[in-house]
Amino acid sequence: MKNNLEQLRAEKSISQVELADAMEVSRQTISSLENGRYNPSIVLAFKLAKYFDKTIEEIFIYEEDENE
Repeated sequence: MKNNLEQLRAEKSISQVELADAMEVSRQTISSLENGRYNPSIVLAFKLAKYFDKTIEEIFIYEEDENE
């Protein structure tokens, strides 16, 4: 799943560590999210949306897998 986390983080001038601390997750989780290696839980998706004052759909871009 693609997302705009890195861009949103840059706009707020915060590091992965700062975002991870705010979300109560590891920096590795934020890195994995930004690189598309990890999809967030619904709770984390809502926390990120609230933190950035965006909707989940504004942060995460769902693309259907052609194999599904």
